[in-house]
Amino acid sequence: MFHQIQSGGMGAGPADKRELYEEVKLFRTAREREKYDNMADLYAVINTLQSLEKAYIKDAVHPKEYTAACSKLLVQYKAAFKQVQSDFPTLESFMKKYRLDCPAAVERIKEDRPITIKDDKGNTSKCIADIVSLFITIMDKLRLDIRAMDEIQPDLRELTETMSRLSMLPADFEGKSKVRSWLDTLSAMQASEELNDTQVRQMLFDLESSYNSFNRVLHDSS
Repeated sequence: MFHQIQSGGMGAGPADKRELYEEVKLFRTAREREKYDNMADLYAVINTLQSLEKAYIKDAVHPKEYTAACSKLLVQYKAAFKQVQSDFPTLESFMKKYRLDCPAAVERIKEDRPITIKDDKGNTSKCIADIVSLFITIMDKLRLDIRAMDEIQPDLRELTETMSRLSMLPADFEGKSKVRSWLDTLSAMQASEELNDTQVRQMLFDLESSYNSFNRVLHDSS
């Protein structure tokens, strides 16, 4: 991350060996670099959320894909905002500083749920949003090679409990049994034990198929 500024005078000729351009870095320490990286992450998430909202309004993205992407972005927003909160206590202060004009993203962040999830069924909307976020979070962890029992089991347990509270899911919903099976496997492991490559591949397959089945249930019930 840097800008280039001209450092030579107008009279510099071919014989002048001075560099005409000098790199000016925004950061000088690792901490400063992390600060700018965190702000860049938040900036990108807000812009992406704005683009997603506009795409959905234009019917350019399928509702199921929108719901999943929006839920994931809202999770990422919360994580990104925490990293800059010491410098920007509110979202508005960050957006004002960097002249961000993303009203649709702001509205989605304030409602804290995809527009496809209506807030008129008691706790149903929150359960759905939580289930989507947990599926995505666990699969992302596995893809990032995070496979220790104590890093996966808590999210998997929460996913199991949240699905059990969602009355619209059929009692024989296959995703419940698959997730419960993996929860049993992990619960029998020591905290520091890790899933092997074969288990990670199978778990990803089971979670993806369960997630797709869950989205089909949402689609059929809408």
